[in-house]
Amino acid sequence: MSYTVGTYLAERFAQIGIKHHFAVAGDYNLVLLDQFLLNKESTQIYCSNELNCGFAAEGYARANGVGAAIVTFSVGALSALNAIGGAYAENLPVILVSGSPNSNDYASGHILHHTIGTPDYDYQLRIARELTCAAVSIISAEDAPEKIDYAIATALREKKPAYIEIACNVAGQPCRAPGPISAVLNERPSDAATLKAAVAAVAKFIESREKPVILIGSKLRAAGAEEAAVRLADALGCSVATMAAAKSFFPEDHPCYVGTFWGSASSPKVVDLFNWADGILALACIFNDYSTEGWNVWPRGETVANADKDIITVGNQTFNGIHLRDLIEGLTKHFAGKAKKDATMVEYKRIGGGVAPVAPAKADKAANLTREHIQNSVQSIITPQTTIFGETGDSWFNVNRMKLPGGARVEYEMQWGHIGWSVPSIFGYATARPERRNILMVGDGSFQLTAQEVAQMIRNNQEVIIFLINNDGYTIEVQIHDGPYNNVKNWDYANIINTFNATDGKGKGLRATTNGELDEAIKVALSHKGGPILIECVIPRDDCTSELISWGRHVAATNSRPPEKK
Repeated sequence: MSYTVGTYLAERFAQIGIKHHFAVAGDYNLVLLDQFLLNKESTQIYCSNELNCGFAAEGYARANGVGAAIVTFSVGALSALNAIGGAYAENLPVILVSGSPNSNDYASGHILHHTIGTPDYDYQLRIARELTCAAVSIISAEDAPEKIDYAIATALREKKPAYIEIACNVAGQPCRAPGPISAVLNERPSDAATLKAAVAAVAKFIESREKPVILIGSKLRAAGAEEAAVRLADALGCSVATMAAAKSFFPEDHPCYVGTFWGSASSPKVVDLFNWADGILALACIFNDYSTEGWNVWPRGETVANADKDIITVGNQTFNGIHLRDLIEGLTKHFAGKAKKDATMVEYKRIGGGVAPVAPAKADKAANLTREHIQNSVQSIITPQTTIFGETGDSWFNVNRMKLPGGARVEYEMQWGHIGWSVPSIFGYATARPERRNILMVGDGSFQLTAQEVAQMIRNNQEVIIFLINNDGYTIEVQIHDGPYNNVKNWDYANIINTFNATDGKGKGLRATTNGELDEAIKVALSHKGGPILIECVIPRDDCTSELISWGRHVAATNSRPPEKK
Protein backbone atom coordinates (compact mmCIF):
# COMPACT_ATOMS: atom_id res chain seq x y z
CA MET A 1 0.00 0.00 0.00
CA SER A 2 1.31 3.45 -0.92
CA TYR A 3 0.96 6.35 1.51
CA THR A 4 0.67 10.11 1.38
CA VAL A 5 1.43 12.42 4.27
CA GLY A 6 -2.30 12.64 4.96
CA THR A 7 -3.01 8.91 4.82
CA TYR A 8 0.09 8.23 6.94
CA LEU A 9 -1.28 10.51 9.67
CA ALA A 10 -4.76 8.96 9.36
CA GLU A 11 -3.26 5.47 9.69
CA ARG A 12 -1.31 6.43 12.80
CA PHE A 13 -4.47 7.90 14.33
CA ALA A 14 -6.38 4.68 13.69
CA GLN A 15 -3.52 2.62 15.14
CA ILE A 16 -3.53 4.55 18.43
CA GLY A 17 -7.30 4.22 18.80
CA ILE A 18 -8.61 7.46 17.29
CA LYS A 19 -11.62 6.20 15.35
CA HIS A 20 -13.21 9.66 15.02
CA HIS A 21 -11.52 12.97 14.33
CA PHE A 22 -13.20 16.36 14.60
CA ALA A 23 -12.88 18.90 11.82
CA VAL A 24 -13.78 22.34 10.55
CA ALA A 25 -13.00 22.82 6.87
CA GLY A 26 -10.85 25.65 5.49
CA ASP A 27 -8.97 26.02 2.24
CA TYR A 28 -5.60 25.12 3.79
CA ASN A 29 -6.83 21.75 5.11
CA LEU A 30 -9.20 20.53 2.36
CA VAL A 31 -6.72 18.16 0.70
CA LEU A 32 -5.77 16.81 4.13
CA LEU A 33 -9.43 16.13 4.95
CA ASP A 34 -9.76 14.30 1.61
CA GLN A 35 -6.80 12.11 2.56
CA PHE A 36 -8.41 11.25 5.89
CA LEU A 37 -11.63 10.22 4.15
CA LEU A 38 -9.66 7.48 2.38
CA ASN A 39 -9.06 5.71 5.70
CA LYS A 40 -12.11 3.56 6.38
CA GLU A 41 -11.18 3.09 10.06
CA SER A 42 -11.52 6.81 10.70
CA THR A 43 -14.78 8.77 10.76
CA GLN A 44 -14.80 12.52 10.16
CA ILE A 45 -17.03 14.45 12.57
CA TYR A 46 -17.79 18.08 11.77
CA CYS A 47 -18.06 20.93 14.25
CA SER A 48 -19.63 24.37 14.14
CA ASN A 49 -16.44 26.31 14.86
CA GLU A 50 -12.81 25.67 15.73
CA LEU A 51 -13.08 26.40 19.47
CA ASN A 52 -15.83 23.81 19.73
CA CYS A 53 -13.79 21.46 17.53
CA GLY A 54 -10.90 21.61 19.98
CA PHE A 55 -13.15 21.02 22.97
CA ALA A 56 -14.91 18.14 21.18
CA ALA A 57 -11.53 16.46 20.66
CA GLU A 58 -10.75 17.12 24.34
CA GLY A 59 -13.99 15.41 25.40
CA TYR A 60 -13.21 12.51 23.09
CA ALA A 61 -9.82 12.17 24.78
CA ARG A 62 -11.54 11.98 28.18
CA ALA A 63 -13.47 8.93 26.97
CA ASN A 64 -10.96 7.40 24.58
CA GLY A 65 -7.56 8.29 25.99
CA VAL A 66 -6.56 10.42 22.99
CA GLY A 67 -8.38 12.70 20.54
CA ALA A 68 -7.70 14.77 17.42
CA ALA A 69 -8.95 17.94 15.73
CA ILE A 70 -8.20 19.17 12.20
CA VAL A 71 -8.53 22.88 11.41
CA THR A 72 -7.23 25.48 8.99
CA PHE A 73 -4.38 27.94 9.44
CA SER A 74 -4.49 30.96 11.75
CA VAL A 75 -8.18 31.92 11.72
CA GLY A 76 -9.01 28.33 12.64
CA ALA A 77 -6.05 27.13 14.69
CA LEU A 78 -5.72 30.24 16.86
CA SER A 79 -9.33 29.69 17.96
CA ALA A 80 -8.76 25.97 18.55
CA LEU A 81 -5.63 26.68 20.59
CA ASN A 82 -7.85 27.97 23.41
CA ALA A 83 -9.19 24.43 23.78
CA ILE A 84 -5.68 23.03 23.40
CA GLY A 85 -4.62 25.18 26.35
CA GLY A 86 -7.45 23.53 28.25
CA ALA A 87 -6.26 20.07 27.23
CA TYR A 88 -2.77 20.93 28.46
CA ALA A 89 -4.14 22.15 31.79
CA GLU A 90 -6.34 19.06 32.16
CA ASN A 91 -3.62 16.56 31.12
CA LEU A 92 -5.35 15.24 28.02
CA PRO A 93 -3.51 14.11 24.87
CA VAL A 94 -5.27 15.96 22.06
CA ILE A 95 -3.51 16.24 18.71
CA LEU A 96 -4.31 19.47 16.87
CA VAL A 97 -3.63 19.30 13.14
CA SER A 98 -3.58 22.50 11.13
CA GLY A 99 -3.40 22.87 7.40
CA SER A 100 -0.94 25.63 6.50
CA PRO A 101 0.12 27.70 3.48
CA ASN A 102 1.72 26.24 0.39
CA SER A 103 5.33 25.26 1.11
CA ASN A 104 6.52 27.47 -1.77
CA ASP A 105 5.22 30.54 0.04
CA TYR A 106 7.38 30.02 3.13
CA ALA A 107 10.26 32.53 3.10
CA SER A 108 9.02 33.91 -0.25
CA GLY A 109 7.98 37.31 1.03
CA HIS A 110 4.39 36.70 -0.15
CA ILE A 111 1.49 38.07 1.89
CA LEU A 112 -1.30 35.48 2.18
CA HIS A 113 -4.91 35.47 3.34
CA HIS A 114 -5.79 33.95 6.73
CA THR A 115 -2.58 35.41 8.15
CA ILE A 116 -1.72 38.49 10.20
CA GLY A 117 -0.44 40.22 7.06
CA THR A 118 3.28 39.50 7.34
CA PRO A 119 5.38 37.00 5.35
CA ASP A 120 6.33 35.21 8.58
CA TYR A 121 4.28 32.01 8.72
CA ASP A 122 5.96 30.53 11.77
CA TYR A 123 4.02 32.56 14.34
CA GLN A 124 1.37 29.88 14.76
CA LEU A 125 4.02 27.20 15.38
CA ARG A 126 5.68 29.42 17.99
CA ILE A 127 2.36 29.95 19.79
CA ALA A 128 1.54 26.24 19.65
CA ARG A 129 4.88 25.39 21.27
CA GLU A 130 3.76 27.27 24.39
CA LEU A 131 0.55 25.20 24.68
CA THR A 132 1.69 21.70 23.72
CA CYS A 133 4.37 19.17 24.62
CA ALA A 134 5.41 18.81 20.97
CA ALA A 135 4.86 21.05 17.93
CA VAL A 136 6.07 20.30 14.40
CA SER A 137 5.73 21.89 10.97
CA ILE A 138 5.72 19.69 7.88
CA ILE A 139 6.63 21.41 4.62
CA SER A 140 8.27 18.35 3.06
CA ALA A 141 6.89 14.82 2.67
CA GLU A 142 10.39 13.45 3.20
CA ASP A 143 10.48 14.11 6.94
CA ALA A 144 6.74 13.81 7.61
CA PRO A 145 6.77 10.26 9.12
CA GLU A 146 9.47 11.13 11.63
CA LYS A 147 7.79 14.36 12.73
CA ILE A 148 4.34 12.80 12.94
CA ASP A 149 5.56 9.87 15.03
CA TYR A 150 7.49 12.20 17.34
CA ALA A 151 4.46 14.43 18.00
CA ILE A 152 2.10 11.53 18.63
CA ALA A 153 4.52 9.59 20.84
CA THR A 154 5.26 12.67 22.96
CA ALA A 155 1.56 13.43 23.45
CA LEU A 156 0.82 9.87 24.53
CA ARG A 157 3.81 9.75 26.87
CA GLU A 158 3.28 13.16 28.48
CA LYS A 159 -0.55 13.05 28.43
CA LYS A 160 -0.48 16.54 26.96
CA PRO A 161 -1.61 17.94 23.60
CA ALA A 162 0.59 18.04 20.50
CA TYR A 163 0.48 20.17 17.35
CA ILE A 164 1.11 19.09 13.75
CA GLU A 165 1.15 21.66 10.95
CA ILE A 166 1.01 20.39 7.36
CA ALA A 167 1.45 22.57 4.28
CA CYS A 168 -1.60 22.35 2.05
CA ASN A 169 0.39 21.18 -1.01
CA VAL A 170 2.23 18.50 1.01
CA ALA A 171 -0.77 16.67 2.53
CA GLY A 172 -1.34 14.65 -0.65
CA GLN A 173 2.31 14.02 -1.46
CA PRO A 174 3.69 10.44 -1.33
CA CYS A 175 5.69 9.45 1.74
CA ARG A 176 7.17 6.35 3.32
CA ALA A 177 4.93 3.67 4.83
CA PRO A 178 4.56 3.53 8.62
CA GLY A 179 6.54 1.04 10.66
CA PRO A 180 5.14 -0.92 13.62
CA ILE A 181 3.02 1.25 15.92
CA SER A 182 4.80 -0.21 18.95
CA ALA A 183 7.64 2.25 18.35
CA VAL A 184 5.14 5.07 18.98
CA LEU A 185 3.27 3.44 21.84
CA ASN A 186 6.13 2.03 23.89
CA GLU A 187 6.94 4.10 26.97
CA ARG A 188 10.11 4.34 28.95
CA PRO A 189 10.06 2.07 32.02
CA SER A 190 10.56 3.42 35.51
CA ASP A 191 14.17 3.58 36.60
CA ALA A 192 14.50 0.49 38.78
CA ALA A 193 16.85 1.94 41.41
CA THR A 194 14.83 5.15 41.76
CA LEU A 195 11.58 3.21 42.00
CA LYS A 196 12.95 0.99 44.76
CA ALA A 197 14.17 4.01 46.72
CA ALA A 198 10.90 5.90 46.24
CA VAL A 199 8.78 2.96 47.41
CA ALA A 200 10.98 2.59 50.49
CA ALA A 201 10.76 6.31 51.32
CA VAL A 202 6.98 6.57 50.92
CA ALA A 203 6.42 3.28 52.77
CA LYS A 204 8.52 4.61 55.65
CA PHE A 205 6.41 7.78 55.67
CA ILE A 206 3.18 5.76 55.89
CA GLU A 207 4.58 3.40 58.53
CA SER A 208 5.58 6.37 60.69
CA ARG A 209 1.97 7.60 60.79
CA GLU A 210 -0.75 6.26 63.03
CA LYS A 211 -3.61 7.96 61.17
CA PRO A 212 -2.83 8.23 57.45
CA VAL A 213 -5.32 9.13 54.71
CA ILE A 214 -5.09 9.03 50.92
CA LEU A 215 -6.07 12.06 48.83
CA ILE A 216 -6.80 11.39 45.13
CA GLY A 217 -6.10 14.12 42.56
CA SER A 218 -7.15 14.70 38.98
CA LYS A 219 -3.83 13.65 37.41
CA LEU A 220 -4.50 10.06 38.50
CA ARG A 221 -6.20 9.27 35.19
CA ALA A 222 -3.33 10.74 33.18
CA ALA A 223 -0.97 8.60 35.25
CA GLY A 224 -2.95 5.47 34.38
CA ALA A 225 -3.15 4.71 38.08
CA GLU A 226 -6.85 4.57 38.96
CA GLU A 227 -7.01 0.80 39.40
CA ALA A 228 -3.66 0.77 41.20
CA ALA A 229 -4.99 3.30 43.72
CA VAL A 230 -7.89 0.97 44.55
CA ARG A 231 -5.50 -1.88 45.25
CA LEU A 232 -3.42 0.36 47.55
CA ALA A 233 -6.54 1.40 49.45
CA ASP A 234 -7.44 -2.26 49.87
CA ALA A 235 -3.98 -2.99 51.26
CA LEU A 236 -3.85 -0.04 53.67
CA GLY A 237 -7.49 0.10 54.73
CA CYS A 238 -7.24 3.85 55.45
CA SER A 239 -9.71 6.53 54.43
CA VAL A 240 -9.65 7.79 50.85
CA ALA A 241 -10.97 11.17 49.70
CA THR A 242 -10.97 12.73 46.26
CA MET A 243 -10.26 16.31 45.34
CA ALA A 244 -13.18 17.98 43.59
CA ALA A 245 -11.63 17.73 40.12
CA ALA A 246 -11.04 14.00 40.67
CA LYS A 247 -14.60 13.04 41.56
CA SER A 248 -15.23 9.47 40.27
CA PHE A 249 -11.51 8.80 39.75
CA PHE A 250 -11.82 6.54 42.82
CA PRO A 251 -14.96 4.37 43.13
CA GLU A 252 -17.44 5.93 45.54
CA ASP A 253 -18.85 2.55 46.50
CA HIS A 254 -15.45 1.45 47.85
CA PRO A 255 -15.60 0.81 51.63
CA CYS A 256 -12.71 3.24 52.27
CA TYR A 257 -14.16 6.16 50.31
CA VAL A 258 -15.24 9.09 52.50
CA GLY A 259 -16.07 11.83 49.98
CA THR A 260 -14.65 15.05 48.53
CA PHE A 261 -11.98 17.16 50.24
CA TRP A 262 -12.59 20.80 49.21
CA GLY A 263 -12.54 23.09 52.24
CA SER A 264 -16.00 24.38 53.12
CA ALA A 265 -17.39 22.54 50.07
CA SER A 266 -16.15 19.16 51.35
CA SER A 267 -18.40 16.18 51.94
CA PRO A 268 -19.72 15.92 55.53
CA LYS A 269 -17.07 15.06 58.14
CA VAL A 270 -14.19 14.97 55.62
CA VAL A 271 -12.48 18.17 56.81
CA ASP A 272 -12.80 16.98 60.41
CA LEU A 273 -11.20 13.69 59.41
CA PHE A 274 -8.31 15.37 57.60
CA ASN A 275 -7.71 17.68 60.55
CA TRP A 276 -7.50 14.58 62.78
CA ALA A 277 -5.21 12.60 60.46
CA ASP A 278 -1.46 12.77 60.98
CA GLY A 279 -0.35 11.96 57.43
CA ILE A 280 -1.67 12.54 53.91
CA LEU A 281 -0.55 10.54 50.90
CA ALA A 282 -1.47 12.87 48.02
CA LEU A 283 -1.74 10.97 44.75
CA ALA A 284 -1.61 13.08 41.57
CA CYS A 285 -3.11 16.18 43.16
CA ILE A 286 -3.26 19.72 41.78
CA PHE A 287 -3.24 22.38 44.49
CA ASN A 288 -4.32 25.68 42.95
CA ASP A 289 -6.30 28.66 44.27
CA TYR A 290 -9.63 27.05 43.35
CA SER A 291 -8.93 23.58 44.75
CA THR A 292 -7.52 25.03 48.00
CA GLU A 293 -10.38 27.53 48.33
CA GLY A 294 -8.13 30.55 47.98
CA TRP A 295 -5.10 28.85 49.62
CA ASN A 296 -7.14 28.30 52.78
CA VAL A 297 -7.07 24.48 52.62
CA TRP A 298 -3.68 23.53 51.21
CA PRO A 299 -2.23 20.23 52.45
CA ARG A 300 1.53 20.66 52.65
CA GLY A 301 4.49 20.31 54.95
CA GLU A 302 6.03 17.33 56.73
CA THR A 303 2.70 15.54 57.13
CA VAL A 304 2.18 15.28 53.37
CA ALA A 305 3.86 12.94 50.88
CA ASN A 306 3.24 14.24 47.36
CA ALA A 307 3.22 11.55 44.69
CA ASP A 308 2.61 13.41 41.44
CA LYS A 309 2.32 11.88 37.98
CA ASP A 310 6.08 12.10 37.37
CA ILE A 311 7.69 13.44 40.55
CA ILE A 312 7.47 12.04 44.08
CA THR A 313 8.34 14.26 47.04
CA VAL A 314 8.49 12.96 50.60
CA GLY A 315 10.32 14.67 53.44
CA ASN A 316 13.51 16.15 52.02
CA GLN A 317 13.71 13.66 49.16
CA THR A 318 12.54 13.97 45.54
CA PHE A 319 12.32 11.13 43.02
CA ASN A 320 11.66 11.39 39.29
CA GLY A 321 12.02 9.14 36.28
CA ILE A 322 9.37 6.69 37.54
CA HIS A 323 5.70 6.10 36.82
CA LEU A 324 3.22 6.84 39.58
CA ARG A 325 1.36 3.57 38.99
CA ASP A 326 4.62 1.67 39.55
CA LEU A 327 5.12 3.48 42.85
CA ILE A 328 1.57 2.67 43.93
CA GLU A 329 1.92 -0.98 42.93
CA GLY A 330 5.19 -1.15 44.87
CA LEU A 331 3.50 0.28 47.95
CA THR A 332 0.62 -2.17 47.59
CA LYS A 333 3.05 -5.08 47.48
CA HIS A 334 4.94 -3.69 50.47
CA PHE A 335 1.82 -3.44 52.66
CA ALA A 336 0.07 -6.59 51.44
CA GLY A 337 -0.66 -8.93 54.35
CA LYS A 338 0.39 -6.40 56.99
CA ALA A 339 -1.82 -4.92 59.70
CA LYS A 340 -4.23 -2.37 58.27
CA LYS A 341 -3.67 1.35 58.75
CA ASP A 342 -7.39 1.84 59.30
CA ALA A 343 -7.50 4.31 62.21
CA THR A 344 -9.01 7.01 60.01
CA MET A 345 -11.85 4.72 58.97
CA VAL A 346 -12.58 3.95 62.62
CA GLU A 347 -12.59 7.67 63.42
CA TYR A 348 -14.71 8.50 60.37
CA LYS A 349 -17.43 6.14 61.54
CA ARG A 350 -17.10 7.36 65.14
CA ILE A 351 -17.81 10.98 64.18
CA GLY A 352 -20.83 9.99 62.13
CA GLY A 353 -19.33 9.84 58.66
CA GLY A 354 -20.80 7.63 56.01
CA VAL A 355 -24.31 7.79 57.43
CA ALA A 356 -26.82 7.23 54.64
CA PRO A 357 -28.40 10.55 53.66
CA VAL A 358 -32.02 11.08 54.53
CA ALA A 359 -34.20 10.60 51.49
CA PRO A 360 -35.49 13.95 50.23
CA ALA A 361 -39.04 14.79 51.12
CA LYS A 362 -41.52 14.35 48.34
CA ALA A 363 -41.56 17.61 46.45
CA ASP A 364 -44.72 19.58 45.84
CA LYS A 365 -45.25 19.15 42.12
CA ALA A 366 -47.03 22.48 41.82
CA ALA A 367 -44.29 24.44 43.60
CA ASN A 368 -41.80 26.55 41.70
CA LEU A 369 -38.74 24.58 40.58
CA THR A 370 -35.74 24.69 42.91
CA ARG A 371 -32.05 23.91 42.52
CA GLU A 372 -32.41 21.19 45.15
CA HIS A 373 -35.14 19.42 43.18
CA ILE A 374 -32.99 19.53 40.04
CA GLN A 375 -30.10 17.98 41.94
CA ASN A 376 -32.29 15.27 43.48
CA SER A 377 -33.84 14.53 40.09
CA VAL A 378 -30.48 14.08 38.39
CA GLN A 379 -29.35 11.89 41.30
CA SER A 380 -32.35 9.62 40.73
CA ILE A 381 -31.34 8.76 37.14
CA ILE A 382 -27.64 8.05 37.71
CA THR A 383 -26.67 4.48 36.83
CA PRO A 384 -23.30 2.71 36.65
CA GLN A 385 -23.35 3.61 32.94
CA THR A 386 -23.80 7.34 33.54
CA THR A 387 -21.32 10.11 32.82
CA ILE A 388 -22.12 13.59 34.17
CA PHE A 389 -20.43 16.70 32.82
CA GLY A 390 -20.47 19.57 35.31
CA GLU A 391 -19.96 22.97 33.70
CA THR A 392 -17.90 25.63 35.46
CA GLY A 393 -20.20 27.28 38.01
CA ASP A 394 -22.73 26.04 40.53
CA SER A 395 -22.94 22.81 38.53
CA TRP A 396 -19.58 21.92 40.09
CA PHE A 397 -21.13 21.97 43.53
CA ASN A 398 -24.39 20.32 42.52
CA VAL A 399 -22.57 17.44 40.85
CA ASN A 400 -20.14 17.22 43.76
CA ARG A 401 -23.11 16.38 46.00
CA MET A 402 -24.10 13.42 43.82
CA LYS A 403 -23.60 9.87 45.13
CA LEU A 404 -22.16 7.71 42.38
CA PRO A 405 -22.59 3.98 41.93
CA GLY A 406 -19.55 2.03 40.73
CA GLY A 407 -18.88 2.73 37.07
CA ALA A 408 -20.47 6.20 37.01
CA ARG A 409 -18.16 9.00 35.93
CA VAL A 410 -17.92 12.76 36.38
CA GLU A 411 -16.08 15.16 34.09
CA TYR A 412 -15.03 18.69 35.12
CA GLU A 413 -12.64 21.26 33.69
CA MET A 414 -11.49 22.81 36.96
CA GLN A 415 -7.94 23.81 36.07
CA TRP A 416 -8.73 25.64 32.80
CA GLY A 417 -12.23 26.67 33.90
CA HIS A 418 -13.46 27.84 30.48
CA ILE A 419 -17.19 28.49 30.67
CA GLY A 420 -18.98 26.84 27.78
CA TRP A 421 -16.42 24.03 27.64
CA SER A 422 -18.92 21.34 28.56
CA VAL A 423 -21.27 21.54 25.56
CA PRO A 424 -18.72 20.63 22.85
CA SER A 425 -16.75 18.43 25.25
CA ILE A 426 -19.71 16.17 26.01
CA PHE A 427 -20.40 16.06 22.26
CA GLY A 428 -16.90 14.63 21.80
CA TYR A 429 -17.28 12.29 24.76
CA ALA A 430 -20.60 10.95 23.49
CA THR A 431 -19.03 10.36 20.08
CA ALA A 432 -16.62 7.94 21.74
CA ARG A 433 -19.07 6.50 24.28
CA PRO A 434 -22.60 6.70 22.85
CA GLU A 435 -23.73 3.69 24.92
CA ARG A 436 -23.45 5.62 28.19
CA ARG A 437 -26.16 7.81 29.72
CA ASN A 438 -24.42 11.12 29.09
CA ILE A 439 -25.81 13.97 31.22
CA LEU A 440 -24.81 17.63 31.07
CA MET A 441 -25.49 20.21 33.78
CA VAL A 442 -24.80 23.69 32.39
CA GLY A 443 -25.80 27.24 33.25
CA ASP A 444 -27.48 29.67 30.87
CA GLY A 445 -24.48 31.99 30.64
CA SER A 446 -22.04 29.17 29.87
CA PHE A 447 -24.40 27.60 27.34
CA GLN A 448 -24.52 30.77 25.26
CA LEU A 449 -20.80 30.54 24.47
CA THR A 450 -20.90 27.19 22.66
CA ALA A 451 -24.58 26.38 22.08
CA GLN A 452 -24.02 25.62 18.38
CA GLU A 453 -22.59 22.20 19.16
CA VAL A 454 -26.03 20.96 20.23
CA ALA A 455 -26.79 21.07 16.50
CA GLN A 456 -23.96 18.60 15.96
CA MET A 457 -25.40 16.33 18.66
CA ILE A 458 -28.62 16.39 16.63
CA ARG A 459 -26.72 15.78 13.39
CA ASN A 460 -25.08 12.70 14.92
CA ASN A 461 -28.21 11.40 16.69
CA GLN A 462 -26.66 11.62 20.14
CA GLU A 463 -29.03 11.10 23.08
CA VAL A 464 -27.32 13.50 25.51
CA ILE A 465 -29.57 14.81 28.30
CA ILE A 466 -28.92 18.50 28.96
CA PHE A 467 -30.13 20.17 32.16
CA LEU A 468 -29.82 23.87 31.36
CA ILE A 469 -30.12 25.96 34.53
CA ASN A 470 -31.71 29.28 33.56
CA ASN A 471 -31.10 31.63 36.48
CA ASP A 472 -30.43 34.87 34.59
CA GLY A 473 -26.67 35.06 34.52
CA TYR A 474 -23.21 33.97 35.65
CA THR A 475 -24.03 32.75 39.15
CA ILE A 476 -20.48 31.69 39.98
CA GLU A 477 -19.20 35.18 39.14
CA VAL A 478 -22.01 36.73 41.17
CA GLN A 479 -20.71 34.90 44.23
CA ILE A 480 -17.14 36.04 43.57
CA HIS A 481 -17.77 39.64 42.49
CA ASP A 482 -21.14 40.90 41.28
CA GLY A 483 -21.91 43.56 38.73
CA PRO A 484 -24.02 44.24 35.63
CA TYR A 485 -21.50 42.26 33.56
CA ASN A 486 -22.84 39.07 35.15
CA ASN A 487 -26.24 39.48 33.49
CA VAL A 488 -26.94 37.71 30.19
CA LYS A 489 -29.64 38.22 27.57
CA ASN A 490 -32.29 35.61 28.16
CA TRP A 491 -32.97 33.11 25.38
CA ASP A 492 -35.90 30.81 24.69
CA TYR A 493 -33.59 27.87 25.29
CA ALA A 494 -36.11 25.07 24.87
CA ASN A 495 -37.20 26.37 21.48
CA ILE A 496 -33.63 26.70 20.21
CA ILE A 497 -33.73 22.96 19.66
CA ASN A 498 -36.41 23.43 17.01
CA THR A 499 -34.05 25.76 15.14
CA PHE A 500 -31.24 23.22 15.32
CA ASN A 501 -33.58 20.41 14.23
CA ALA A 502 -34.52 22.18 10.98
CA THR A 503 -36.19 19.56 8.76
CA ASP A 504 -34.67 16.27 9.86
CA GLY A 505 -33.40 16.61 13.45
CA LYS A 506 -34.70 14.57 16.37
CA GLY A 507 -33.68 16.77 19.26
CA LYS A 508 -36.27 17.85 21.79
CA GLY A 509 -36.48 20.95 23.93
CA LEU A 510 -38.59 21.14 27.11
CA ARG A 511 -39.11 23.81 29.75
CA ALA A 512 -39.66 23.26 33.46
CA THR A 513 -40.76 25.97 35.89
CA THR A 514 -42.27 23.68 38.54
CA ASN A 515 -41.13 20.49 40.22
CA GLY A 516 -43.83 18.53 38.46
CA GLU A 517 -42.86 19.84 35.03
CA LEU A 518 -39.28 18.71 35.60
CA ASP A 519 -40.46 15.26 36.69
CA GLU A 520 -42.46 14.90 33.48
CA ALA A 521 -39.61 16.23 31.34
CA ILE A 522 -37.23 13.63 32.76
CA LYS A 523 -39.68 10.85 31.90
CA VAL A 524 -39.71 12.12 28.31
CA ALA A 525 -35.91 12.38 28.26
CA LEU A 526 -35.38 8.80 29.39
CA SER A 527 -37.62 7.43 26.66
CA HIS A 528 -36.53 9.74 23.84
CA LYS A 529 -34.47 8.24 21.02
CA GLY A 530 -32.47 9.60 18.12
CA GLY A 531 -31.36 12.96 19.46
CA PRO A 532 -30.52 15.08 22.50
CA ILE A 533 -32.99 16.38 25.06
CA LEU A 534 -32.57 19.89 26.47
CA ILE A 535 -34.55 20.63 29.63
CA GLU A 536 -34.58 24.34 30.44
CA CYS A 537 -34.83 24.53 34.23
CA VAL A 538 -35.99 27.97 35.35
CA ILE A 539 -34.99 28.89 38.92
CA PRO A 540 -34.38 32.16 40.81
CA ARG A 541 -31.01 33.89 40.45
CA ASP A 542 -30.12 33.48 44.13
CA ASP A 543 -31.01 29.76 44.34
CA CYS A 544 -27.52 28.25 44.52
CA THR A 545 -25.63 25.87 46.78
CA SER A 546 -24.29 27.04 50.12
CA GLU A 547 -20.93 25.60 49.04
CA LEU A 548 -20.72 28.04 46.12
CA ILE A 549 -21.44 30.98 48.41
CA SER A 550 -18.71 30.02 50.87
CA TRP A 551 -16.21 29.05 48.17
CA GLY A 552 -16.89 32.24 46.23
CA ARG A 553 -16.24 34.35 49.32
CA HIS A 554 -12.83 32.73 49.84
CA VAL A 555 -11.85 33.06 46.18
CA ALA A 556 -12.95 36.72 46.16
CA ALA A 557 -10.76 37.40 49.19
CA THR A 558 -7.79 35.81 47.43
CA ASN A 559 -8.35 37.78 44.23
CA SER A 560 -8.62 41.09 46.14
CA ARG A 561 -5.36 40.83 48.11
CA PRO A 562 -3.50 44.16 47.93
CA PRO A 563 -0.07 44.27 46.27
CA GLU A 564 2.71 43.21 48.59
CA LYS A 565 5.22 45.88 49.46
CA LYS A 566 8.68 45.06 48.16
